[in-house]
Amino acid sequence: MSRQVVAPRYGGPEVLELRDREIAPPGTGRVLIRVLAAGVNPADTKRIAGRFGDDPSKLPLRPGSEVAGIVTAVGEDVAPAGRGIEVGQEVVAYPVVGGWADEVVAKAEHVFPKPGPLSFPAAANLLLAGTAAAHLVDVTGVGTGDVVLVHGASGGVGTLAVQLARLAGARVLGTTSDRNADLVRRLGAEPVRYGDGLVDRVRALAPGGVDAALDCVGTDEAVRASLALLADPGRLATIVAFEAVLAAGGKALGAGPGADPGTAFRNAARAGLIALADEGRLEVPVAATRPLAEASEALRVLARDHPGGKLALVP
Repeated sequence: MSRQVVAPRYGGPEVLELRDREIAPPGTGRVLIRVLAAGVNPADTKRIAGRFGDDPSKLPLRPGSEVAGIVTAVGEDVAPAGRGIEVGQEVVAYPVVGGWADEVVAKAEHVFPKPGPLSFPAAANLLLAGTAAAHLVDVTGVGTGDVVLVHGASGGVGTLAVQLARLAGARVLGTTSDRNADLVRRLGAEPVRYGDGLVDRVRALAPGGVDAALDCVGTDEAVRASLALLADPGRLATIVAFEAVLAAGGKALGAGPGADPGTAFRNAARAGLIALADEGRLEVPVAATRPLAEASEALRVLARDHPGGKLALVP
């Protein structure tokens, strides 16, 4: 028997249950993975709450869209699609369905060798946040010599956006709390405390304003400050504040109303993120891990504590 976290109804973290299940062998083009760590993301909270739709026929929900672990079985026709994925190999997989589990079946085309420098909890949190960060950097045209403002620079997407913008040649300023300023600095950005006076603090560091702004938090402050500091509102992109940023002439990315999901770009970006992490050029800060049985508490921590890095569930 294998365990899996499910949501039998829509609601808050309290609806989650850990259930036993039988898992079938992988079918054609699929891989069975023993999960050693599973990523925890704000999108999981939203899905469980019904913010992506509350169709009762979809219940019980099986949260968890990214994992890291070891291949234990492969179906037919895996070698061509899965780049030679083999039993015993350490891998990451994204997207998957039901990753908060002891085992998960994934399509082979979504399975990649785990980057050697990353722990399993870090690897399990690379691809969802990483592809979102890469999308932000791409659509705003970040390049050499740019001054870039990343809102939420110590968060899951923000930490990766900081690093990718730096790798693109930009100078990066990152909004954060005082508590997480050292993390932001270590990743290559200049930390700027959010809150009243943010625009003045940014201008003290960058008197000419900023060339691009990447919003990973969606607050009114983040949007207002970005527009005050940017010469071109078209170089503001958000993964949260869809309506406000679109109305101002910026770009909205992801699963929100009017947003560009960037599916083809994000799928293509996965291999590059894996390569950067494998070369030691991309870090995934992990703030904490929780046992699979504490999935509800992991979501509460994510919402309450702004932990500074990612969270992972460890079966």
